[in-house]
Amino acid sequence: MVYPDIDSLRCFVAAARQLNFRAAARAVALTPAALGQRIRQLEDQLGARLFHRTTRSIVLTEAGLALIPVAQDCIDRALDCVRAARGEIGPTPMEITIGTRHELGLSWVVPQLDGIQRSHPTLTIHLYFGSGADLLLRVRTLEVDCAITSSRLNDPKLDSSRLHPETYVLVGSRALLRKTPLDKPAQAKDHTLLDVSADLPLFRYWRDAPGGGDRLRFSRLNRVGTIAAMRELVLQGKGIAVLPEYLVKPDLKAKKMQLVFPEVEPLSDWFRLIYRTDDPRRSLYESLAATMLKTPLR
Repeated sequence: MVYPDIDSLRCFVAAARQLNFRAAARAVALTPAALGQRIRQLEDQLGARLFHRTTRSIVLTEAGLALIPVAQDCIDRALDCVRAARGEIGPTPMEITIGTRHELGLSWVVPQLDGIQRSHPTLTIHLYFGSGADLLLRVRTLEVDCAITSSRLNDPKLDSSRLHPETYVLVGSRALLRKTPLDKPAQAKDHTLLDVSADLPLFRYWRDAPGGGDRLRFSRLNRVGTIAAMRELVLQGKGIAVLPEYLVKPDLKAKKMQLVFPEVEPLSDWFRLIYRTDDPRRSLYESLAATMLKTPLR
């Protein structure tokens, strides 16, 4: 499909208003012959006659009458493009959906929405709560515009901006550890390990750390699906788990939990704002990440 150019539309609108090619030509600073050529070119592109022309007058056809408001709107929008590029009309209102884990969303994302709104007044933010793999998939398929996750990124279609480092700790409830100690690796047989799934995505941070390894042999593994559920079960004394330090810091301070094998420092990761590499709003996401980085994890 061939699109009509703006100059031809300007000539048409001038001619439609004046119903006189000479007067219209003066209005757009062309010769009558050049204006007539523009009109004929436009008619050829559209496949429709726009004027009935005689030696004494010109009259708009039905197609010409229908084109007037649309052509004027195109000209106005083209002018808006120029003004927008020059920064004369301000930021454009925009809506995005941010994906996040449930516990991180409630503790860190939701509390700073007002601050984000002040920094980005024309931005409307919607939230989606999901797990790591689900969030990455939804960003990839454009169901979610961007997502906050510490999941490892190996998809060439996705890019990211770093947020906060995510550190981990191996913890259990104080009540459980008083009743059933875990001071020596051999005592792991008396305990249940809690994790999100069977491939131990969180316990790996402890197992793969210097001093960690496979020396802890737990009696059973309980897969509970989410980090929030893991924290709750640890508080109930139902097992031992590797959890994000920011999430359990209040529990450690209140002595509801305690560290297990504190001499081992689990590996750390990064929270990242993930988005598609081909998303034209990259600068917005980078600005959003810079704003979010000002708020400490909690």
